[in-house]
Amino acid sequence: MSGIRATRRRRQSALRWVVVALSMAFFAAPLLGMLDFTTKDAQGNRTSETWAKLVDVEAISRDYPDLAAGFTASVGLAVLTVVVMLVLLVPTMTWVRLRLPGLSRTVEFLCLLPLTVPAIVLVVGLTPVYSWVTYFLGESTIWLGFAYVILVLPYAFRSIDVGLRAIDVKTLSEAARSLGAGWGRVMARVVLPNLRTAVLSAAFLAVALTLGEFTIANLFSRTNLQVAMFLLGKSDSQISVAVGLAALVFAFLVLFVLSFVGGRRPSRKEPS
Repeated sequence: MSGIRATRRRRQSALRWVVVALSMAFFAAPLLGMLDFTTKDAQGNRTSETWAKLVDVEAISRDYPDLAAGFTASVGLAVLTVVVMLVLLVPTMTWVRLRLPGLSRTVEFLCLLPLTVPAIVLVVGLTPVYSWVTYFLGESTIWLGFAYVILVLPYAFRSIDVGLRAIDVKTLSEAARSLGAGWGRVMARVVLPNLRTAVLSAAFLAVALTLGEFTIANLFSRTNLQVAMFLLGKSDSQISVAVGLAALVFAFLVLFVLSFVGGRRPSRKEPS
């Protein structure tokens, strides 16, 4: 019997490795093609000129101002999106769990609703809103962060919801309140430290989505990193593809780091 189980485990392990290898090959092939394209000159010789130009900040700012502006805008968008998303979701979800549990399904439905709305429909619906945003705040690309918050709501909600389910937030908050802490201190000193992993996960997912968003920015005629890459591809395709590859690798590293964030801490040995 033990021999049969050992054989079954070996087969399952081999199958898992085959699936992992095929998945890695499927995702790595386009990336290798992009790398190959960006390391060849017009004569087909290998060169690192494109990547050397890409890491030269002064040359990029001088020769490709739209790319520099798009990168700066995307960084600002990522920061604004994360801040607004956390300020909106964390207190709301905590309050619903503590005081209004009957609204949990409604909040979940509203947060997951953007998954069913195509980007073009979202833009049509937000156009009147952004006419007022432009009137009061200006035409800066960074104000697209309000629309990006809607896009990241489903992913951030799931991450924070898992974190809230993993802790007894009601007992913790009631204990803090019984010791005289206000709701602001409860959120800052009790809830957020226990939601650290969930908050970081939601933030990383928001950053990855913001850096890769193209449709809304293009339809609103704003220049973020993806729109700048699209425009640059018409004049210098190698730089555009190199930036795209760098952005993909960065997003992969973010999600890879995410899998280790908040891992189980090593247990302390009890003194003998």
